[in-house]
Amino acid sequence: MEPKVTRRTYAVGDERRSRILDAAVEHFAQWGFHASSLARIAKDVGITQGGLLHHFRSKEDLLVQVLERAEEQDKERFFAERYTSATACYAGLVRLTEHNAARPGRTRMFNVLLAEAGDVGHPAHAYFVRRYAELVDVMSDSLRLAVADGELRPDTDVVELAEETAAVMDGLQLQWLLNPRGFDMVARFRQYADRLLRAVKTDGTGLPAGD
Repeated sequence: MEPKVTRRTYAVGDERRSRILDAAVEHFAQWGFHASSLARIAKDVGITQGGLLHHFRSKEDLLVQVLERAEEQDKERFFAERYTSATACYAGLVRLTEHNAARPGRTRMFNVLLAEAGDVGHPAHAYFVRRYAELVDVMSDSLRLAVADGELRPDTDVVELAEETAAVMDGLQLQWLLNPRGFDMVARFRQYADRLLRAVKTDGTGLPAGD
């Protein structure tokens, strides 16, 4: 049997690691990657920089872990299973938009890092390239099924639709971050999704009421 003290040590380490990741989100959101400091992040957590480096090898490693944890949580919550219709896909994206609106710190971090990651030398550049490719693939796959099932018009370019949707989501998100009290990101995306579905579905219907 594993000693209780060992299990307690693991629990303390996991809790500290989680607090480091949470603090890093706030720092990356406020200052971006390059201007963020491991020393300041460690101070916010109440540990030394050496203590932080016990859990993460470098600032680059911390950044990757922050992004991967956020992505894993989103996948589990919104993309665990393939959507079987275009309507279900866009209803899921509306829920994701609602979720993003409820976590401004993480959403702000995403946009700050995305802007920085346009530089191919940025440590998050490869992550964002892969993320967009995967997002377009997941959406295209669901929309392709919708075309095959007759839900969407046969001439629908599913890749183009997925790329456009990703761009609209990010654009609305940026406007919301600039004016969170005056810009309703969720309502705007819901309107966009409803209008888009009405344009491409064979029966001309949009999002069901409540989605």
